[in-house]
Amino acid sequence: MKPTLRSRKAPSADSIAKMADRGQDVSRFFTNRGKMMQPIQRVNVDFTASVLQELDQAAAELNVSRQAVIKVFVRQALDQHHLAQRARKAS
Repeated sequence: MKPTLRSRKAPSADSIAKMADRGQDVSRFFTNRGKMMQPIQRVNVDFTASVLQELDQAAAELNVSRQAVIKVFVRQALDQHHLAQRARKAS
């Protein structure tokens, strides 16, 4: 019978941390190909009913969640703000 290849499951971050704490070499788990993700923080934002209706309508049109719409709109607004700041500094 032909031997099958077993795919190894990558160890969890906690188990890698424990290995490092024990002084073991954990460099093989780091490829420098990934992107460091910042921790997510929850915030509460108050919206009027009309704004929520607009957000829900946009979410329905885009077939995404209300939260996704808010995230995209805030990102776009911040990008525009940064571009405007750079343009002011350049002139």
